[in-house]
Amino acid sequence: MSRVAIIGCGFVADLYMRSLASHPEVTVCAAYDRDHARLAAFCAHWDVTPAAGFDALFAALGAEGVILNLTNPDAHYEVNRACLEAGHHVYSEKPLAMDLAQARALYDLAATRGLMLASAPCSVLGEAAQVLATAVRRDVAGTPRLVYAELDDGFIPQAPYRRWQSESGAPWPYQDEFQVGCTLEHAGYYLSWLIAMFGRVETVVAASASVIPDKPGAGATPDFSVATLFFAKGPVTRLTCSIAAPHDHRIRVIGDKGVLQVARAWDNGAPVRFFRRLTIRRRLLEHPFGRRIRARGPSHPKPGRWGAASMNFALGPVEMLAALGEGRACRLSNDMALHLTEVTLAIQNAGRTTGPQAMQSSCERMELLPWA
Repeated sequence: MSRVAIIGCGFVADLYMRSLASHPEVTVCAAYDRDHARLAAFCAHWDVTPAAGFDALFAALGAEGVILNLTNPDAHYEVNRACLEAGHHVYSEKPLAMDLAQARALYDLAATRGLMLASAPCSVLGEAAQVLATAVRRDVAGTPRLVYAELDDGFIPQAPYRRWQSESGAPWPYQDEFQVGCTLEHAGYYLSWLIAMFGRVETVVAASASVIPDKPGAGATPDFSVATLFFAKGPVTRLTCSIAAPHDHRIRVIGDKGVLQVARAWDNGAPVRFFRRLTIRRRLLEHPFGRRIRARGPSHPKPGRWGAASMNFALGPVEMLAALGEGRACRLSNDMALHLTEVTLAIQNAGRTTGPQAMQSSCERMELLPWA
C-alpha cells in the first residue's frame, strides 16, 4: 500500500482528498495544519489521523511515501526544506518557493539527499495534456510553428469569491490568491504541458502589470502577464495569464497542416481536436469542426467536477509513488520542478522593462504515458 501525508488542510487539500479517493491503492496516513480548528474539521470530514506536528507526521509516514505540501505559497520553502531535511520525498503545490534562490537551494538539497522533489500542477499527466503531446509528437498537425496558450479567468474581483468554500468548509483563500498573483498560481497549468512537450525554455520575454490595483490586500501584485517563450527545441509560444480578461483557457498548437486545440485547461478529459486547413474559393480557413484525437487506451480515474476544475489532483503524488515502487525516474522530475519555477518567476517578475531573460535551469521533455 502506497502512503502519503498532508501538510496544509485548506481549500485545495479537499480537492486532493476527493482525487485520492479514486486511488484506493494510496493511503493518507496523517495530516497536519498549524490551524488546529481547520485540522480538526478536515480530519473529521475525511476520516484522516491528525498529527500534532511535523515530527509526528514524519513518524506516521515512515521511511517510504510522499509528503504533500499544500500550505500557502509563502510557507512552501520552509515546509519543503523541513521535509527534505527529514529525508522525505516531497510533492509541493506551486511554486516550489517564492524566490528562485530558495527554489535552487531546495533542488540542491533534494539532489544531495537523493530525494524526489516534484511540483504541481500535475494536470500535465492528465488525459488532455498527454493526448495533445502525443499528437504533437506524431505530427498530426505537421511541424509546430507557434503555440497560443491562454489562462484568462474572467474579472475575478467581481466574482462572489467570499462565498466559495471547499467540501470540509475551508474558505477560498482569496487574500493569498490575490497577493501571490494569477501568474504564480496559474501559469504552470500550461507551462508544464509546454515543457513536457518541448523541453527547455531558453529565453523568456515577458511583461506583467497590476491592472486592478484595488484587489483585497494585493497592492501591486501582477494580475496580468504575457510572455513569449523561446524553446531550445520547439515552437515560439505566447502565454497569457489574467484575472481581468474574459475567461479563455484554450491552448492551440499551430502547425503546417492545421491546428491542434484543447479548450479547457482545467479539465483532464477535455477533448483534443485537430482543425485541418481548407480552401474555399479564394479563402484559407480552418475547418469549423475539429476531428477528435483520442487516447489509445484507458487513461486515469476522473473524480468529476468541483467548482472551476475537473481535475485529478492526485496524479502527481500517484506518479511519484509509482516511480518509487518501480525503481524508475519520475515523470515529474526535480529538473522539471525547478525549471517550471524559474520560468514562472521570470514571467511574474517581468514588470514593464525587464526584457529578455535567459533561463539557467534545464529540463528534458517528458516521457509520455503509454496509453496516450
